[in-house]
Amino acid sequence: MVAPVSAVPTIPPDAAPRTIRAALIGGEVGDFDREYRRALAEAAETLDLNGVLEVLRRWQQVAWSTQDDPEAHRRMLEHAARLTAGHDIATEPWPQTKARLGL
Repeated sequence: MVAPVSAVPTIPPDAAPRTIRAALIGGEVGDFDREYRRALAEAAETLDLNGVLEVLRRWQQVAWSTQDDPEAHRRMLEHAARLTAGHDIATEPWPQTKARLGL
């Protein structure tokens, strides 16, 4: 016998808003708060939680990236900010990166 599929979507514990927010750094906290609150307000109007769940899933990935290597995540944010501002960043060719990583 196959268990019935729930119509209510669930999120894993590490995708709880409090857990995600605790893992974020710097300006990400404010960005998450704004996006999450906007999704909650929309859900209150539409009675549809899909937007809230999408926000949580997307930010869960950011939280994982931050927790996996906080310094690498900070560098990525700094590089993104520099690129957005029109500045160059140091790069290396893919073969050199592979060799450095032993791939």
